[in-house]
Amino acid sequence: DGYRNTNQVSDDYRYQDGNYDAPNDGYYRGGDEPGQEEDAQSDVTEGHDEDDEVYEGEYQGIPHPDDIKEKQKKRAPAVDDEYRDRADLMAERMEDEEQLAHQYENIIEECGHGRFQWTLFFVLGLALMADGVEVFVVGFVLPSAEKDMCLSSSNKGMLGLIVYLGMMVGAVLLGGLADKLGRKQCLTISLAINAAFAFLSSFVQGYGFFLFCRLISGLGIGGTLPIVFAYFSEFLSREKRGEHLSWLCMFWMIGGIYASAMAWSIIPHYGWGFSMGTKYHFHSWRVFVLVCALPCIASLVALKFMPESPRFLLEIGKHDEAWMILKQVHDTNMRAKGEPERVFTVSYIKTPKQVDEFIEIQSSTGTWYQRWLVRITTTLKQVWDNVLYCLTAQYRMSTLMLAVVWFTMALSYYGLIVWFPDMIRYFQDEAYESRVKIFDEEEVSHFTFNFTLENQIHRNGEYRNDKFIGMKFKEVRFEDSLFEDCYFEDVRSSETFFENCTIISTVFYNTDLYEHKFINCRLINSTFMKEKEGCHIDFEEDNDFLIYLVSFLGSLSVLPGNIISALLMDKIGRIKMIGGSMLISAVCCFFLFFGNSESAMIGWQCLFCGASIAAWNALDVITVELYPTDKRATAFGILNGLCKFGAILGNSIFSSFVGITKVVPILLASSALVGGGLLALRLPETRDQVLM
Repeated sequence: DGYRNTNQVSDDYRYQDGNYDAPNDGYYRGGDEPGQEEDAQSDVTEGHDEDDEVYEGEYQGIPHPDDIKEKQKKRAPAVDDEYRDRADLMAERMEDEEQLAHQYENIIEECGHGRFQWTLFFVLGLALMADGVEVFVVGFVLPSAEKDMCLSSSNKGMLGLIVYLGMMVGAVLLGGLADKLGRKQCLTISLAINAAFAFLSSFVQGYGFFLFCRLISGLGIGGTLPIVFAYFSEFLSREKRGEHLSWLCMFWMIGGIYASAMAWSIIPHYGWGFSMGTKYHFHSWRVFVLVCALPCIASLVALKFMPESPRFLLEIGKHDEAWMILKQVHDTNMRAKGEPERVFTVSYIKTPKQVDEFIEIQSSTGTWYQRWLVRITTTLKQVWDNVLYCLTAQYRMSTLMLAVVWFTMALSYYGLIVWFPDMIRYFQDEAYESRVKIFDEEEVSHFTFNFTLENQIHRNGEYRNDKFIGMKFKEVRFEDSLFEDCYFEDVRSSETFFENCTIISTVFYNTDLYEHKFINCRLINSTFMKEKEGCHIDFEEDNDFLIYLVSFLGSLSVLPGNIISALLMDKIGRIKMIGGSMLISAVCCFFLFFGNSESAMIGWQCLFCGASIAAWNALDVITVELYPTDKRATAFGILNGLCKFGAILGNSIFSSFVGITKVVPILLASSALVGGGLLALRLPETRDQVLM
């Protein structure tokens, strides 16, 4: 009995919860052996000082009853969590999140603000720039695409709205997924979808497929805005957050400037393209669509070198990964400051209690699509739970007020942004119509027309034995006229019609004078041969440089507002910034009553855009700060999706009043801004709070 084998001895000293338990067999194992130092102690008594209370039986290896109770307390939560009430678990998680929020703020302050944040700033800025470009692309290509793809008025309207519809869905869906799958992963998916379908849309020829590509492209880019702001905010300290998120908003402005400049320099160049036979045409507006995908592709490539948000990783319990990223941020900034010897002092970070966790499905369970179906449905259910969480008692009032402010801002801003160019076109059309030339009762015979006729009305004329060869009709109307023994060859026309005309023994060869252009006409012994197929485009005449200039100036005008909002965001607060900006914008709307010319409309547009940009920036900041990390991108996505819905309504409503009245659009925009601005003043101020 005195000679116990080695295995039994090793079994007796079992490691439990960080402590070695001695066997309870009555043997004393801690005595001094010959040759040991005087201060040597046994494993059982290690750690006791002279002042420690000696428990009788401790040196016989018998554990103290208090130690047993302590170990039972340590083991109890792990065993009993599944039986505890969910409310208790959530309360414990909320307490953990509050501790983490303050600790994380201190860690970010220790990491400093330097090279890492600026690198991430430019990478995410490119993604935000891609979002700004997407808003302008369709508006710029529409005048060319409508001729290239023979679009009707209803088709043009659908193409203008389809991008916003995709962005609305993408904001809610991808924003919600970013709170479950991670900021970097979802932003990568978002940019990849946008880049792929934007690239594809530049090559497709049919209207339906082009519409589908722009819809999916919009869905992809719609997820960037909520993810970008949630992602970047989690690398910023409280004192830097408002300012640097506002600087980030400048990339949306840069996207608008980039799109305007590229449209101005590419679309009018008809020769910048190629054709393959008679069916496939790659005109310069398609080159423009291709170029507009470059910021998205650049951001997608650069994002591969950026880490995941450590704040998100801590929320899902990945402590070690988060710690390594925070150390990387610290070391990168310290090396850039010339202090590489500075040590990252954080050794442990609080992680919230994990309540909902994924259970990995074994590969032997069901078929592959069944496993993926379970994963997808589980993820979508969690996203839906996050959406409902934003409407719980704690956040309901803030969410509803923010929703109203986002919606009223979008309704007025996007509505007026479309209304301004439409009004400028209306003024141009009025001026153009005022210069129309009218010809009455002219008689022309044996004459060859081989030049362009533009902005003319011919009434009660007679044309006999005339030839119309290799010419263009633009905005020409023939009313109550006679064409006899005439010959039309290689004729192109735009907004040209024949009304109540009599056409006798006339040949139309290789023209685009189709049947619908002859209104109440009598065609006697006339022949149509080899009509032109498809639609034909003339960039030099049909594209208006002024529209590109208006968009360029409108985008550039927000620069002062961006600078002012960035410098004052942390000084005057988010609430005053939103309310003040919206009320000033409402005042600017009333001056639109005096905009009776192109130059006046351009000036008021620049003033309105410059005044309203501060409200947009402050809305982005307060939306990020109001919600906890595991709900932040979801809440931002919901509100941004509502914003895009407001944009769709604004575009539809405001454009319908062009040329009819200015009163309704101006009153609607100003009243929406006043109501939203006053309501914004009741939102909670978030300037001094840490990110939860």
